[in-house]
Amino acid sequence: MFGNIGITEFLLIAVIALLLFGPKKLPELGRALGRTLREFKQGTRELMNDEPDAAPPRKDVTPQEPPAAVPAQAPVQAPAQTTGDQVQAPAAAQNQPAAPKSETPAENRADQRRLPD
Repeated sequence: MFGNIGITEFLLIAVIALLLFGPKKLPELGRALGRTLREFKQGTRELMNDEPDAAPPRKDVTPQEPPAAVPAQAPVQAPAQTTGDQVQAPAAAQNQPAAPKSETPAENRADQRRLPD
């Protein structure tokens, strides 16, 4: 109840209380302290036992059924066809003859450096 207070600390407090209040008032103070502690504990018990004002559960409400599952839709075919068109377009470009190569920048510089005849 007193936590970390040992016997010597308790006796020291009792001697100081006896010197301050005297032997005649000490029993009255003890009774008042006991009543105060009892009322405090009773109040804390009441607070712990009190339930919050919750509304009682309604009995006239019927539970709702969950909504029916939406049937799965067939996959869309349009994107697959578009992808096939994209794949065939580069294949058509491979069948065309290659364009002639243009001169590289190094060849252009070499032509410019030629000495006139």
